[in-house]
Amino acid sequence: MSDGKLRTEEFRVSGERMITKVKELLKQGNVRRIVIQNEDGRPLIDLPLTWGVVGTIVAPQLAALGAIAALITRGTILVEKVGGSEVEDATPAEPESA
Repeated sequence: MSDGKLRTEEFRVSGERMITKVKELLKQGNVRRIVIQNEDGRPLIDLPLTWGVVGTIVAPQLAALGAIAALITRGTILVEKVGGSEVEDATPAEPESA
């Protein structure tokens, strides 16, 4: 059913940058799933995404994500994407904005 191989990426971001990063990832269009984890690696929110419902279903979940981001100082965004032939376990952490 998938038209390409799945690969994962990991981004470590501050809570205040989390929503911005998720929106950037959604604009890329090849994202299948986003999992937000706290500093301890425990999942806080899991956003399974499908092509037809991204706009209608993600809007309320982004509001919930905003509340979660306000409560954590640092978190990890795990992204499952379609495409590419390599599986990346983790990408380098993004620089934290001051």
